[in-house]
Amino acid sequence: MHTLDDFRAMLLIRRFEEKALELHAAGEIQGSMHLCCGQEAIAVGACQALEDRDCLTATYRGHGWALARGVPPVDIFAELLGRDSALCGGRGGSAYFSSARHGFLGENSIVGAGVPIAAGAALAARQDASGAVSLVVIGDGALNQGSVHEALNFAAVESLPLVVVVENNRYSEMTPITDMVRVATLSERSSAYGMRGKTVDGRSAPAVFTAVSEAVEQARGGGGPSIVEAECDRLVGHYTGDIQHYRPTREVEEASAREPLVRLRDDHPELADAFATIGQEVELELDGAITDARTVPFPSPASVADHLYRSAP
Repeated sequence: MHTLDDFRAMLLIRRFEEKALELHAAGEIQGSMHLCCGQEAIAVGACQALEDRDCLTATYRGHGWALARGVPPVDIFAELLGRDSALCGGRGGSAYFSSARHGFLGENSIVGAGVPIAAGAALAARQDASGAVSLVVIGDGALNQGSVHEALNFAAVESLPLVVVVENNRYSEMTPITDMVRVATLSERSSAYGMRGKTVDGRSAPAVFTAVSEAVEQARGGGGPSIVEAECDRLVGHYTGDIQHYRPTREVEEASAREPLVRLRDDHPELADAFATIGQEVELELDGAITDARTVPFPSPASVADHLYRSAP
């Protein structure tokens, strides 16, 4: 863990999201997107706790998680632009892409659906004795989904090497989580399954890293699954068309004053010059990635039926 490394990783995610929003506004990216601005520290801290053999499953708000896992920005930009990318050939778009070679099992738009998928990956890891851990990230509202309950109970009973990271940004789409549950912290629910639970400050990459590292170590050692709740703030709307009319203006302003990048800058004024240099490097990297992504051809219309059906053996 290193302050400058954390800053660079989080800034790369933040600027990627902001540039993707610009491409969306210009009409180059079609459809809605779900951005993670303000939540970058969770992905950065959690992915630092994983090994290459481990796998990661994300939500539809997964750009940052893919970047933190090492998926190249140019590949994600190409995918979002609908190009024949190295990821899913333009078929995945913003909310459905994956990258097996990076251990990124992908996103999906069904709330909570990543947990059964990740539990399956954890079961496979146990069956093939790979020693791998399966990490899945979900939002706070996903804990109320029936499929999540079933998957967590199964993972607990089978002592699967599963780590569930809950990004609690306090809003389940547009509904405050406090209107939906009666527990003070979502990690309290872990006790109902007989698994370990912990709540941490999701605005701090080191805090997330420490908590997830403990959970990963437990899972890899045969101690079973656990839940890590990372409390954070979403600085943008639930999706690109969300004007956040349901949020008090002061709440968004307060969130902007304590978000991960602002916190690092405030805590380390002595690193201002280094932060500025990193900012310039990130801009050049992402601008170059966009330029390269635009050179990737669009998929051939002749391939429209590819990957739809499995060939007969």
